Amino acid sequence: MSEIIKNRSEIVFLYDVRDGNPNGDPADGNKPRIDETSGINIVTDVRLKRTIRDYINKVKGHEIFVKKIEDLEGIIQTSKQRAQDFQNDPDKILSECVDVRMFGGTIPIKISDKKDGSITFTGPVQFSMGRSLHRVELKHVKGTGAFASSEGKKQQTFREEWILPYSLISFYGVINENGAEDTQLTEEDVKLLVESIWNGTNDLLTRSKMVHRSRVLLQIIYQEKNFHVGELDKKIKMKAKVEDEKIRGTDDYTLEFDNFVEAIKNNKEKVKIIRYKVDDSINLEFNGDKKTIEEILKLTECELEELKF
Repeated sequence: MSEIIKNRSEIVFLYDVRDGNPNGDPADGNKPRIDETSGINIVTDVRLKRTIRDYINKVKGHEIFVKKIEDLEGIIQTSKQRAQDFQNDPDKILSECVDVRMFGGTIPIKISDKKDGSITFTGPVQFSMGRSLHRVELKHVKGTGAFASSEGKKQQTFREEWILPYSLISFYGVINENGAEDTQLTEEDVKLLVESIWNGTNDLLTRSKMVHRSRVLLQIIYQEKNFHVGELDKKIKMKAKVEDEKIRGTDDYTLEFDNFVEAIKNNKEKVKIIRYKVDDSINLEFNGDKKTIEEILKLTECELEELKF
């Protein structure tokens, strides 16, 4: 059995969406979430966790606790009912459900015939809100459907939706070795997590999500306990060749790693290894010169490992 993790990690994950909706707000007509002041596209950590969970469960075949389960009448299972699938045993849930080991959760339990309670696990894996590295353009699109608006009618239905022509979104996360003790998060779990971030995003095949592509994934693993640099996502800057709102693809910008390299190099003695995966279509530079991700990361003077999945 894989060992419980002993080292803290920071994760930086960048992906993009073209002509789609990365995370609709149900309280605002399912429009993409945009900060009105900055024009930045926002994606909740819940959306990323859903992507990870779906890949873990549907593609890799591992059990998860948080998933939509319906009975024959279409009634959706409650968390209390879900806990009953595991005999209301928190240890059994931790043992079988990898998403609880990663993200924690509140588990309903039966204390007695007349009293219910719950146990809360704080997840060692936490993500901040995802934010685009640039201002985005919001577009309202109308179209016609294939069917009549009602029986006997000649007029087709109409559909309306809000999309973003392009958004490059950055997520930042931390894997806390102390919290891993409580949920029994293992090294194999973390490998599965990292794979699920990348492949799960590329595996999104709903109408609004199939235009998502993973672009950059970095996992910085530290050898010093209770330490991480922090906010590494803010150390990668977009250098746009056009106005932000007119960006339509990876050819319209480069990513600058100057601040990232400096932050890691200044703490290189505390870093165990940097794991990385970068899509070939992304343009990268350091100190104004175009470079590959390998050339850039070597400047940190840390051990490197390319992720293979």
